[in-house]
Amino acid sequence: MVDREAMARGRAIFDPIAERLCALPDVDMGRMFGTEGVRVRGKVFAFVAHEGSLVVKLPEQRIGELTADGIAAPMIMRGRPLREWAEISPDAAETWAALIDEAHRFVDAITP
Repeated sequence: MVDREAMARGRAIFDPIAERLCALPDVDMGRMFGTEGVRVRGKVFAFVAHEGSLVVKLPEQRIGELTADGIAAPMIMRGRPLREWAEISPDAAETWAALIDEAHRFVDAITP
């Protein structure tokens, strides 16, 4: 279920960051998990989930570090954690820009 108010709060944080990144080569917006996210060469690396949290693609080890530090949690889909996807609460909005930039660098490096 979509929490429209929470999604709007998350988009208010996310959209200016995504707009900045879309000025870079090979970066644009695209759909993932029923929402729009920022992608590089067609591969989404960050988006706002339906409950307003940021979701980023990062190496599994990095997600473990962020989880241990209390910054993120593994993204859960159909009851299973996804290895390379983490969720970050809007309460940690000050971390979003750096984590989205980190996700961009990661996906850019692994995407042909």
